[in-house]
Amino acid sequence: MPEGPVSSATAAMPDGQRAYIIGDIHGREDLLTPLLERIDEEEARRESADTHLVFLGDYVDRGPMSSEVIDKLLTLDGSDKKVVALKGNHEASMLSFLQDPVKGKRWLHYGGDATLRSYGVDLKLAEITEDGIRKAARAFKKTLPDSHLQFLGTLRTSHIMGDYFFTHAGVDPSRSLEDQKETDLLWIRDTFLCHEGLFDKVIVHGHSIIPEPEIKENRIGIDTGAFYSNVLTCLVLEGNTKEIL
Repeated sequence: MPEGPVSSATAAMPDGQRAYIIGDIHGREDLLTPLLERIDEEEARRESADTHLVFLGDYVDRGPMSSEVIDKLLTLDGSDKKVVALKGNHEASMLSFLQDPVKGKRWLHYGGDATLRSYGVDLKLAEITEDGIRKAARAFKKTLPDSHLQFLGTLRTSHIMGDYFFTHAGVDPSRSLEDQKETDLLWIRDTFLCHEGLFDKVIVHGHSIIPEPEIKENRIGIDTGAFYSNVLTCLVLEGNTKEIL
C-alpha cells in the first residue's frame, strides 16, 4: 500500500478483499433488495474473496420504506459477507428527534415525515403543532422496534480498508483523518467537495447528490439520489480496480 497521500489512480484494497459500497438508500427498499440480489449474482461469478458490504448511511427519510430498509439491513447480519453500516446525517437527525422531538422537529421537514409513515405514524406537516410533534414522537417510540433503535445506536461514522476511507459526507481537509469531527463526517459539503489536494486515503462518500458516480483524484462520490432518480449506486473495489455495479 502507498504511504502518505494517495490518489484514486493508485489506491488499492488489501489482497484477497472485495468491497461493495452502497450509496444513500433513503427508504428505497425496492431498489436495495434487487441490488443485493445482483451482488450475490456477481459474487457467484467472481473468484472467491473476503467480501464486505459497506453502507454509507442515510437509510431513512424521503423514500416510502425506511422501516423496510432497516429490516433488510438487519437480515444481512447472518450472511457470509462482513457488513459495515455507517451513520448518515439523516440517522443522526432521527435520533435527535427521538431524544427531544420539539428541538429535533426539523427532521420532519426533510424526510422524517416519510419515515414516520413507514412506521405507521401519519402526520400532516402543514398543520403540525408542538403538541402534535410530541404526540407523533410518542407513537413513533411505540412502533419503533428495539432492534431498529439498537441498529441506529451502533452505527459508525467511518471505516478504513486499504487505501480507502469510507464515510457518509466527507472530511474536513484541515484535519487529519484520525482527528475528524462527527459533524463533518455526517454533514460537510463545499469545503470538502471543492478541496483538490490528496488525503492519506481516498475518501469514499455519499451525501451530496450527483447525476452519475464521480471518481476524482482524492475522492469517490456515489450518492445518485436514489429516492427520486430510482438509481441506487454500488461501487465495487478489489485490488486496484474500481467498478460501478
